[in-house]
This record gives sequence, structure tokens and C-alpha cells, in this order.
Amino acid sequence: MQITTGRALGVALLVLVLLAAAGLGALQRPGVSGRDYPVQPVPFTAVHLEDQFWAPKIETNRQVSIPFAFQQCELSGRIDNFVRAAAALRGEALSNRTAPGYPFDDTDPYKVIEGAAYALAVHPDPKLEAYVDDLVEKIAAAQERDGYLYTTRSIDPKHPHPWAGPERWVLEKDDSHELHNLGHLYEAAVAYHQATGKRRLLDVAL
Repeated sequence: MQITTGRALGVALLVLVLLAAAGLGALQRPGVSGRDYPVQPVPFTAVHLEDQFWAPKIETNRQVSIPFAFQQCELSGRIDNFVRAAAALRGEALSNRTAPGYPFDDTDPYKVIEGAAYALAVHPDPKLEAYVDDLVEKIAAAQERDGYLYTTRSIDPKHPHPWAGPERWVLEKDDSHELHNLGHLYEAAVAYHQATGKRRLLDVAL
């Protein structure tokens, strides 16, 4: 008897489903229903480490690594990209309209903000929080009226990074990283809102 490719795939899928169900049944402990899984997650803010291995490393991250990462974002021009984009949107003459080195350069400040948020969530740090607040204002100022936020296009819409394409979104499936940048912005915005209760970056993301 011949079995078509579609039917063969269907049979194989059915077998996999049955095997998975049997495996789950075998793993289930007697007297424990699927909805009564004995291990429940806890928020990371409820976990406090006071050991001699991880606790010092977490402090090094807050006091050294995160500030250093922000410093590198400044030295590399990634923060300045937002400042230049904001100036261009205000109609100011720019002495430097050079496109960012990569169209995904915006994501680095976003990711460091996210890391800073996680640190702030477990250890208040007024200096670090004030720095992030200032950076958030620079990011907000670089956002276009309709919500679009992509510094390489805002700095010089006629000559963005080649990967960006001549118009919004046309090279998103290739190399523009427009949605890639947004995803990291969303993660940073949610993390910072959860850590501080401040909505400024969250409203930018929304």
C-alpha cells in the first residue's frame, strides 16, 4: 500500500503526540495533578544573595560594569546619535550628519538601560538612576511625532545608513534592524518601569 507524503507526515505527527503524552504521564508524580506543579517561580527581587561568590560580582556589575558600558556607549557615539537625531527633528543645523556606524547602534544603550534596571530593582542607586533618567530624556527627544524611533534615519533622512533603505521598513527583513531596535527598547522600557515605577521610557515604547 502506498502512503502519500502528507499522510506519512500526519501519522508521524500523531505518533509523536502519543509518545509525548505517554512520556508526560510517566513523569507525573502520583497524587500531583498537572495544575499543582510543586515548584512555583518567585520574582528575582525576592532573592537576596549574601554569599562570598555571587554577591560581590553583582555589586561589581552595578558599580563598575554597568557604568563602564554606558561610558562605552558615550565614547562610541551611540548616545550622541540620539542627541543628533533630536536636534535634526527640531530643525537645527547639524555639523555632523554622518550616519551611525551600524543601524542597530541604538540597541546598545537600550540593553544597558535594561541591565541597569535589573540592578536598580534589587539595589537603589540614586546616581545610576539619575543617569538613566537623563538618557531616557535624550531617547524621548529623538522620537518622531508618530512614534518612529530610529536615529540613523532621523539624523539624515536622505542619507541614512545603507542598510536602512531609502524609506521606513523597506529593508526590515534584510538588514535595517528597525524591529530589532524596537524589541530591545521594549525590554528596557518594561524593566525600567518595573524597577522604578517611572513611565517616561515606557510611554516612548508604547
